[in-house]
Amino acid sequence: MGAGVIKRGGGGGRKRRGKHSKHAAMSEINVTPMVDVMLVLLIIFMVAAPMMTVGVPLELPKTAAKAVPTEQEEPLTISLQLDGTVSMMNTPVPETELVDRLRAVAQERDSDKVFLRADGGIEYARVVQVMGALNAGGFSNIVLVTDTGGPGLTGTQAGN
Repeated sequence: MGAGVIKRGGGGGRKRRGKHSKHAAMSEINVTPMVDVMLVLLIIFMVAAPMMTVGVPLELPKTAAKAVPTEQEEPLTISLQLDGTVSMMNTPVPETELVDRLRAVAQERDSDKVFLRADGGIEYARVVQVMGALNAGGFSNIVLVTDTGGPGLTGTQAGN
C-alpha cells in the first residue's frame, strides 16, 4: 500500500532540455515593474521638490546687494517673523532656548556661517538682539538675507 511516483519521459538517464522546454530559464529582463516604480518616484519628487525650500514666509527687505555664492553644506537659517517668532530652519524656537540650541548646532557643523532672514517690518534693535544671540551661540559669520532688486544708496534700482 505504498504510493508510487510516475515519471514522464521514461528512462532513468539525465534528461536534456532543449530551447523550447517549458522549464527553461527566461533570458529576457522584464523592465515594466522598474519603469512603474521610477515613474512613481519621479512624480513624488516633482511634488516634493518645491516644498524643500526654507518655508517661513517673510517679507524680506529689498537691496542692491548681489547674491551670496552657494556652499557645500546646507546653511543654517534663522528667521525672524513680524510677530516676533524666531525660527531655526523651519522650527520655531523659544527665545530662552535659542542660544543653547545654537551652541549644540555649532558643535556639529564645520562652518560658522548662518543666514539671518528678518521681515522688513521688524525693528532694527530686535534684529541686533538676535545677531547677539547668534554670536553667543558660536556663529560669528552672519549673512543678512535680503531680496534683490531694491534701491541702492543713489536711489536707483539695482541693475540700472
